[in-house]
Amino acid sequence: MRSIARLSFLPVLIVCMTSLYAQDVHYNYHRSANFGAYKTYQWADLPGPGGTVPDQLIGQSIKRAVDEQLAQKGLTRVEKGADLHVGYHAIVREEKDINLSVFGDGGPWGWGGGWGGFNSGTVTGQTSTIPVGTLLIDLYDPARKQLVWRGDGSKTIDLKKDPDKNYRALQRSMAKLFKNYPPQAGK
Repeated sequence: MRSIARLSFLPVLIVCMTSLYAQDVHYNYHRSANFGAYKTYQWADLPGPGGTVPDQLIGQSIKRAVDEQLAQKGLTRVEKGADLHVGYHAIVREEKDINLSVFGDGGPWGWGGGWGGFNSGTVTGQTSTIPVGTLLIDLYDPARKQLVWRGDGSKTIDLKKDPDKNYRALQRSMAKLFKNYPPQAGK
């Protein structure tokens, strides 16, 4: 019975550990917008409060990754007079990461003996600070003067990592974010 409990506990633990570092994306859209009518876009500064990009090179990478996705969706970038204005906000914030280890008579997780298969044991912990980046992409219809689509994604980041690896991760993030663009009404 204990081995079944151990085996059923492991997948839950693995899912919890991997979800800490998985990307979280969301999108929303204006239900009456005719996304089929949008053929061109241009970059624009977004009004209102927002975050800053850590440096100009990262800002260029964000625009390039969004350009790639919008081109795959059939939109053409122009310098002025576009059907859509595109802008973004990027925020990097620090979050605490807690790593706990439980040691008891039954191994590192305290299995074996005791009530319910767990022993009382020693708990050790370590905290660290991890940067989490949030990127918000807005598509604005200038003719209607309204926001028609917004997507956001959050993920732990490492700005000290190889810039090529970071860009590939950004591309994957943008592909996931734009997966449901243009939105299909009623889904």
